[in-house]
Amino acid sequence: MAELGLSGIRKGFGDTLILKGVDLHVADGQLVVLVGPSGCGKSTLLRTIAGLELPDQGTIRIAGKDLTKAPPKDRDIGMVFQSYALYPHLTVRDNLAFGLNLRKTDPSIVAKRIDEVAKMLGLGHLLDRFPRQLSGGQRQRVAMGRAIARRPSIFLFDEPLSNLDAALRAEVRVEIKRLHAELAATMVYVTHDQVEAMTLADKLVVLNGGLVEQEGTPLEVYERPKTKFVAGFLGSPAMNFLEGEVEGGRVRGEGFDLPARARTSGKVSVGIRPHDVYLAPEGGLTLDVEVVEAMGFETYAHGKLGGVKFVARLEGDHRPKPGERLRLDVAARHLHLFGPDGARLAVEDVASEGPADGPAEKKLQATEVS
Repeated sequence: MAELGLSGIRKGFGDTLILKGVDLHVADGQLVVLVGPSGCGKSTLLRTIAGLELPDQGTIRIAGKDLTKAPPKDRDIGMVFQSYALYPHLTVRDNLAFGLNLRKTDPSIVAKRIDEVAKMLGLGHLLDRFPRQLSGGQRQRVAMGRAIARRPSIFLFDEPLSNLDAALRAEVRVEIKRLHAELAATMVYVTHDQVEAMTLADKLVVLNGGLVEQEGTPLEVYERPKTKFVAGFLGSPAMNFLEGEVEGGRVRGEGFDLPARARTSGKVSVGIRPHDVYLAPEGGLTLDVEVVEAMGFETYAHGKLGGVKFVARLEGDHRPKPGERLRLDVAARHLHLFGPDGARLAVEDVASEGPADGPAEKKLQATEVS
């Protein structure tokens, strides 16, 4: 396996600049997931790594070698596409062997590799079938197996699960995670699915407008987004945003009044994730419910807070009705504050106290002093 290094990658098509100077390091054996909105450059970056597109500027290094202008066949990369890209006239066995045969690999080695891959992916009973005789999940396993059989230095996945239904996506996602653990392979994975991104990644890279907006472990990026864009992009339902002003240790706006340990004052955007709010008779948030989604173990209340759309996730037996007014609260440590430029604002790094705490923290404190 090998590490991958990108430095200052720029790529445009005609007058449209897609990648605007991307720097990225993928360590040996690391699984890096690229996420971002449509048109942010995810797939273009992946194709550039593969050599299917050449960058206008910048450097691509694989295992320490400058392969910026090398053709795909010289990069030792295995790519798995969204469309499977299987040869319809070839059996599963021949599809798995295609890349090896192209390199004139010894037939005994080809047979051994196919046997290993078939056992790894549960394809043994499918080897003599044609792609048209396979389900979507089976086709995707064959596409992955074809890449694995070659034993490339780096695996590239371009939204490989987007053509599968929800159940199959979950199943194949687990297979990819297991494969990464077994192969200790270097992987770069492009997706628009946040569940895939959060569950698969060793490192998550958020792209926006052809640039890296933030990178880090999934939990780091989710819990401490550096910008309002990242905060709003990650999470489902998306983070709520309220416009307010910080003054005297509180942040206030239409429909809310909350404690805030900000190291600044003035106008801010307040980010609140739906799962961080809780019902509280004296809470600092007032939500007028319009639509209710009962999900079984949880309920999503959609409505307006100070005239702005707001979503609250409620646990337990409380099922609000449209037209009901809810009083909610949120722990100060769960508030995300962003300045006018969209950058995250620093807050005091101290333990939550008093009314800033959620019900779990209050219960714990009561237990400790009783």
